[in-house]
Formats: sequence, structure tokens, C-alpha cells
Amino acid sequence: MSRRGILKGAAVTAGGAILGLGTGPAARAADSSITATSPDGRNKISMSLVGGMLNWSVRRSGTTVLDTSVLGLKLSDGTELGTADVSVTKYQHWTKDSTWTPVFGRNATVRDHYQEMRWNLQDSTSGVGFAVQLRAYDTGVALRYVLLDTGSAIISDELTTWVFPDSTTVYSARDEAAYSAIAPDAIPYTGTSSTDYGYLSDLPLLVTLDSGLFATICESSRVDYPRSMISSVTGESSTLKTYLMTKPARSSGTAQTTSTVTTPFTTPWRVLVLGDEAGDLIDNAELVLNLAPACALSDTSWIKPGKVFRCELTTAAGTAGVDFAVARNLDYIEYDAGWYGPEFTTTDATAAISAIDLPTVIDYATANGVGVFLYVNRIALTDPDTLFGLYKSWGVAGIKLGFINDGTQTMTNQIITWAKTAAKYELLIDMHDDVRPWGYERTYPNWISLEGVRGNEQFPTATNNILLPFARNVGGPMDYTVCYGQSRDQTTNNHQMAMAAVYYQPLNFLYWYSKPSAYATTANWPGLGWFDAIPTTWDESTTVAASLGEYVAVARRSGTTWFLGAMNNEDARTVSVPLDFLDSGTSYTATVYADGTAGSTPHATPTVVSTQTVTSGTTLSVAMTSAGGQSVILTPASWSG
Repeated sequence: MSRRGILKGAAVTAGGAILGLGTGPAARAADSSITATSPDGRNKISMSLVGGMLNWSVRRSGTTVLDTSVLGLKLSDGTELGTADVSVTKYQHWTKDSTWTPVFGRNATVRDHYQEMRWNLQDSTSGVGFAVQLRAYDTGVALRYVLLDTGSAIISDELTTWVFPDSTTVYSARDEAAYSAIAPDAIPYTGTSSTDYGYLSDLPLLVTLDSGLFATICESSRVDYPRSMISSVTGESSTLKTYLMTKPARSSGTAQTTSTVTTPFTTPWRVLVLGDEAGDLIDNAELVLNLAPACALSDTSWIKPGKVFRCELTTAAGTAGVDFAVARNLDYIEYDAGWYGPEFTTTDATAAISAIDLPTVIDYATANGVGVFLYVNRIALTDPDTLFGLYKSWGVAGIKLGFINDGTQTMTNQIITWAKTAAKYELLIDMHDDVRPWGYERTYPNWISLEGVRGNEQFPTATNNILLPFARNVGGPMDYTVCYGQSRDQTTNNHQMAMAAVYYQPLNFLYWYSKPSAYATTANWPGLGWFDAIPTTWDESTTVAASLGEYVAVARRSGTTWFLGAMNNEDARTVSVPLDFLDSGTSYTATVYADGTAGSTPHATPTVVSTQTVTSGTTLSVAMTSAGGQSVILTPASWSG
């Protein structure tokens, strides 16, 4: 049954009514436990109080996802909330079932359906009151801490551990390294004098269990709190620990070993997106958004997802970029690093270099219905309010911020402030370099994209590319700069094309490293029609085939048209893709962009275009060469009753 059919048949309570709110008597016994269960009954997240210590565990369909794992927060005075002498002072539980409409997204509506359990607790030694919230969704589980007392607190560490069953594999990557499939206790020791040292991996973290289950660890709703990483635990083969960063992820910055917060205060959600199959992780990624605060903007009509073309740094290149955008159905052009001078030494981003007549380019773009993005390195952000106001007065549509530090409490709040300030001036914002997602594109949807990944402009392997939908992209939007037609690609052109459907990229930079003249002879570039047609925001999405580390195929619908993208690793194969997501009773014209006969390198493999008539009963044989792909546009042709 399609996702649309499921939603149509669901009992949805409009407006987010709370169902079954209950408060139990205070539970002061030494040992007790509570379990939140997903609406479908499959996911269970439990919290136990044993001997005055808090633990949590997770099961899916009766199979262990997390064994008994430690819970707790550490304060700067040495108090460890949750590790000893804890008592329960209040118990609450409720179920919520509602839907909400994102400004842009993977689907036109998102269902927010969960059961929540909550304990209010007290640390007997210090008297500090705190709480732990558990939520269980059909798509995964989450928990977070609440400091209940009024005043302030200084947090020095989070003690949350993740004890997976034996033979678990994690896909670890830090900063812009490629993913490595390793045991939980084998995360490599990394760091520099200006970054955190440790056995550390970035989030989102992909996890595969020996039972056949899949999980991605994410965080959501990070505010006034450091970014979290995941650390191996010395001497414990299957245990990971939440690590609160004290320094920026990369480059220089001020260290913060503690975080002072105003209480009551809620920490970010610790999230496990779950699935029986690898593709479930892609389809269940909206869990991160459900846990984030609702949209804070009263007017979002000006927020437009779209496709972007980066221009060379001249006036003529800018106007040619606009013409190319019009011809190729793109929404924005961008001037990247260097438009106001050398980015690492120029702190004034208020005037363009002499080679660019920026008012002329912006006026020309505006007259042709094309928006303009400008890149700004962080060292030029000394007065963002004034700078963003100036850009608004120029008619700029968006800003791409470069080399953003992310990691400390201060940087979390700075990033949010930039998003808020950009929204004040109705500017889109794309945060680049090692910024990691936490669901805030729901709260400030003008924060339309971020990088936080080994960029495609570094020409990574096909294997790396097909891990991203299950890992980094589960956490949120991903700016991955599609490098169509580049001889340095380690993939076929069709592999690059399919990224536009496989990845969730509401702001999609296309034709990276190219210029309009490269595509002057359109007959040489059969993939242009695919990029012309595909949008970047969707009414419905579904993963139709996936095998972790081997291939992935995702179908996304805009209006009545479906776009199917399939990507392959370095082993040529044919994948059967059923089209049962199509409307029954309707025939569709499938325009297929397929790999031709394999070339001497993947890049040399041609694209072959064909058409056929298909229905919801059709199964496509998707043939892909080494590091290849396939893209299919499915347009309704007729109704057959």
C-alpha cells in the first residue's frame, strides 16, 4: 500500500490533540520501569530504575536493538544525575496523533504519532530535580533529559550510552572523511590541537545489527547545547557513548568544557531511526523533524526550494548563468568564494570585486525570475544583522555561509542566530562545511540546506555515495553539489543524475565545476532533460529498492509525476524495481536514462534514453554498470479505468 493510502486510512487527530494523558502516583520503590510503545506495537523504548540508577533499552518486534544502557547528566560540581540515589517523583504518559505540513520536504504532510512516557526524578544527594522523556514512533525511538528546577545549571557531560548487541557494525566518519564499516569499539582516535581528541564519530551514525535490523543515530532539537558525537568506550566492545563537543569541529575556536543553561531546560533528543530493511531508514527520516520545534515563522511564502548554478566570478558569467538558469529551468545562480575578495583574508563582504557588477547581475536575474545567492566566509560575519539587511536591499535571495564552526554551545546558538537573522530579512541560508543537522529546518525553514558531509566535489567513490542516504541524509538536508559531466568523477553521469532523486536536497547545486558553454551542444548531454524536469521538494517519497553498500533506488512524486533515481556501487548489476507505488488504473510514460555500454572509465559510460509504457503492475529491470545509475521520469499517460 502506498504512503498516500496509509495516510488516507489513518485515524488522524487534527490539531495535535493529546490522547490518554495520565499521571500515576509517585513511584518511590528502588526498582521500577516504564516502556513507551510505538502505535504499531513494534518499537519499545524502556527506562529502568535499578538500585537508584537509570538505564534504558530498545527493542523492535521483540529483537534487541539496545541492551541495558546508562542514562545520566553530569554537572560541573561533580553531581551525576541518574547514576545513584535517584527516586521517581512523578509518572506521566500520553499518546499524540496529528499531522503537519512542512514548507518543503520529502512528503507533503508529516504524521506525528507516538506514545510518550516520562519520569520526573530527584537526585537524593543534591536535591536536583530532573526528568527523562521517552518517545516511541513507528519509525524509531527517542529520549531526552529535562532539568526541572528554576534557575540555572552548568552541564559538563552527558552520560548516555548505547550498548548494542554483539556483532554490531557502525559506519563511522569524522569531519569529511569517508565512511568506514567497523566494530563499535574500533572508532579511530582522531583530533587536532584545536579540535576534540578521542575515539569519535560524527552523527548521523549508521548502525547495522547482526539480527538484520538497521538504525541511524541522530540528534534533534539542539538549542543552547553542544553538538554531540559518538565515542567508542575503551574495554567495552559493543558500547558507544554520547560525547559533548568542547571545541569546534574543525579549524580554530574557543573551547567550552561546560554549558551554562537557564532552567527549566531540555536537552536535545537522542534519536534512533529504525528499520527492518536499509531503505526504511530513508523513509523514516522525518522522525528527526517530528522531534524538532514547529515552524517559528508566521510567513513562509517567500521560502522557495530550488536548483542552483554556480557562476564564475565576472559580470558576463553572472548574466550567462541567468540565461542558463532560464534555459535549464533552474531557480538560482550563485557567486561563490572570491566574489568580494580572497575569502580567508577579506573581512568585508559588502562590495564585489571589480570584475563583477553585482547590481547589473541581480537586476538581470530578478527580471528573469532567477534568484541570486552570495557566499560569505565566517570571518566576514562580524555584523550579520547589518550585512543581511544590506543583501536584502540589494535583492539577494540567499546566503551560503562557508567554513562554519560547529560543536560548542556558543556555536550552536550562533548558527541559530544566523538562521533567525536571515529569516528577518527573508533570506535563505545554506550552512557549509562541518555543520551537522538537528531538525531545525522545520523551525526555521529558511535554513534550507547544510553540508556536513564529504562533498561530491571531492569526487568520492560510488560506494561512499550510496551510503549517504542511510547515514548523513537521514539527519536532514544535504548540499552535495551534483558534478554532472565531470571527467574527474569516479561514477557514470547517470549515477550523478540519480543523486537528484535519491538524496533529499531542497537546495540542489547542479552542474558543479561547469559553465554554460559546456552544454551548448545539448545533443551531447542527454541527461539535461532529467535535470530540467526534476524538482527539489516533494509530495511523496518512497524507497523502492536498497541493499546497504550495494545499491539504492528512491522514487519521489511531485504532483502527478514520479522521479525514480537508482545508484550503484562499483559492481555492475541489474536490480528489479516494482512500480507498485504508481496509481493503479493509470498508465505512465517512462522516460528512462540508463547506462550504456560501460566505457573505459565510469565517466566514459554513455547515457542511453528510451521510453516505454508502464503501470503499477510493472517491474523495471534497472541495469547499472560499475559506479553507475539510472533515472526515470514517470508521467501519467492515460486512465484505464
